[in-house]
Amino acid sequence: MGRAVQLSEEFRLAIECCRQSFANCDAAGISHTAKIGSIDWSRFQQLVRFHRIEGLAWNGLESIQIDTPGKVQGALLAAAKKTAGHNLRTSVECRELLGRFDRAAIPVLFLKGLTLGALAYGDPALKSAIDIDLLIDPADLGRAANELRATGYQLVVPSDRGGEALFAWHRRSKESVWLHNQTGTQIDLHTRTADNPRLIPDIKVHSPRQSVEIGGGLSLPTLAEDELFAYLAVHGTATVWFRLKGISDFAGLVHGKEIDEIGHLYRRSQLLGAGRTAAQALLLGDALFGTLGQHPSLRDELLRDRANRILLGTALRRISGSIIEPTEHLFGTWPMHWTPFLFRSGGAYWLSELSAQGGRLINRLRA
Repeated sequence: MGRAVQLSEEFRLAIECCRQSFANCDAAGISHTAKIGSIDWSRFQQLVRFHRIEGLAWNGLESIQIDTPGKVQGALLAAAKKTAGHNLRTSVECRELLGRFDRAAIPVLFLKGLTLGALAYGDPALKSAIDIDLLIDPADLGRAANELRATGYQLVVPSDRGGEALFAWHRRSKESVWLHNQTGTQIDLHTRTADNPRLIPDIKVHSPRQSVEIGGGLSLPTLAEDELFAYLAVHGTATVWFRLKGISDFAGLVHGKEIDEIGHLYRRSQLLGAGRTAAQALLLGDALFGTLGQHPSLRDELLRDRANRILLGTALRRISGSIIEPTEHLFGTWPMHWTPFLFRSGGAYWLSELSAQGGRLINRLRA
């Protein structure tokens, strides 16, 4: 994990609560990993709130029956109920969106959110999600925008200036943000899966898909397993995995797979263009959750690459550091700007990353 990174007891307990939610650990194992008697429960509560894993924390602590202070227990229960209620309302909205897009013959995939919660934890109610991520074909952007407006959504990023503004925005960024004018539901509308078109360029709405049951007889389409693995790696590294929620989701998706399966997912991610993002995700998942515990040869292979070691160390320091939004402190977003230059090698990729970051800067200035 690296000598320079020291994990607090509160962070260790948060890790074990996440693990419990997808791996059904035993209480003795968790008590051994995290020294329960030395936990600062107020600090723990702040930490799980920042990392958006309150539902997972509640589930983990309840499952292993750790004696939690009443005030903290009540706060986590309230947060878990809020998350479950939000996810229930989101499932209703997803049903309506899927039906509307199907009737309009607009292919759509649901990224992360409820589908990932069901795949990683077996229960979509546990996973916190702020928005609904939809992936469409760039050619359908105009029609999709019309459908969202007709359903009560308003474009907020970029500001809804009409004309070609939305299309110009999507040429430089992978997503736009929409809010429902009554419910406040947020949709991130994606026309590609990565800001840099040289990362996972062929993972699109027409890629292989799977249908995931999220409850109430509703199934939603999302990326097939190989493509989902590569997409989650790229998505997490874009923010240097600064929240525990993301790497927990990734570890939950990989948990329980045989050695050959994990090896296949990694090799396939390289063919799909994920580059070193998949290595960073696997190594970080291993450092925190033991993801590669049964696959030491792959771990050793990944660690032989110095760039992979740098990416791992950067992610570990960020995820275990101060619980402050990256935008709220000086140079907090700096790792998000320089680490992408390690994801792949070669001048063509580096130029494309410079162009992608420049395009996003232009969009922010014009938003």
